[in-house]
Amino acid sequence: QLQLVESGGGLVQPGGSLRLSCKASGFTLDRYAIGWFRQAPGKEREGVSCVSRSGGRTEFADSVKGRFTISRDNAKNTVYLQINNLQPEDTATYYCAAEPYDLCVIRDLQLFDYWGQGTQVSVSS
Repeated sequence: QLQLVESGGGLVQPGGSLRLSCKASGFTLDRYAIGWFRQAPGKEREGVSCVSRSGGRTEFADSVKGRFTISRDNAKNTVYLQINNLQPEDTATYYCAAEPYDLCVIRDLQLFDYWGQGTQVSVSS
């Protein structure tokens, strides 16, 4: 069964950091670009970052540039999202998703075939 599982979310204070993980099972992750998305209550799901199959190309939403980094370890079938200087507006459920075309167009959620169940990130003092 093809599955993506996110982990690493939690409650942090403003200015804190988290590292989210997205681990694949049932398929080889290196055949896919992997995107991270988030959805806050009452808002649409939005793309925040993506990494190409090889890891050589990354994309970030303007709202997270300079604070988020993305990396992948294909040997571990895992992609990571490092989030620094967290702010209350980063509070959301974070999802990872696999995209087979290696385009990493994070504004087009339709390109992403497989989705995880999400991990909650809450930022509050």
